[in-house]
Amino acid sequence: MATYTLPELPYDYAALEPVINPQIVELHHDKHHAAYVKGANDTLEQLEEARDKEAWGAINGLQKSLAFHLSGHILHSIYWHNMTGDGGGEPLAADGVGDLADAITESFGSYAGFKSQLTKAAATTQGSGWGVLAYEPVSGTLIVEQVYDHQGNVGQGSVPVLVFDAWEHAFYLQYKNQKVDFIEAMWRVVNWQDVAKRYAAAKERADVLLLAP
Repeated sequence: MATYTLPELPYDYAALEPVINPQIVELHHDKHHAAYVKGANDTLEQLEEARDKEAWGAINGLQKSLAFHLSGHILHSIYWHNMTGDGGGEPLAADGVGDLADAITESFGSYAGFKSQLTKAAATTQGSGWGVLAYEPVSGTLIVEQVYDHQGNVGQGSVPVLVFDAWEHAFYLQYKNQKVDFIEAMWRVVNWQDVAKRYAAAKERADVLLLAP
């Protein structure tokens, strides 16, 4: 039995129009995300075989493959729920996301500063990667990470709460090579309710990270 499975989309393919067209959502979820799920499961099987045979010649490549595919699966699973056709705007206390809004201001000085930093981080990824808002449990603050591929340049222990996919497969069919335009448009579909829930859950689990005294 496979360890990882492809989650269903929380909406239909057309739900994010006009920001993301149905063709992109279908290909992105059904092909690209599915490939990361398969890759993670296949790599786990190969690692099991290596353990059984004590054949460790490919261990470096297998560990890198597991990190790549598993991180791709996790980030995409967050990505789909981070978006809604009824989203966008600024997180406000009036909408029930006041704790998140306060944390953004405390961590970045202002919502505008945060938005600008995450936009630039996502839009300037070299090659393939993500812009990520994450809860960093050591400081108890929010940070922006510029993630290369799916797993590079990540602060250990940080928990992603909002992710912007900056891989070409996320936008090229609609936005061509205008990654900046895609990232700017993404702010119109952010599901702040989902981001707030992830932030609250990350804070509650912060004590699981063991630190030296």
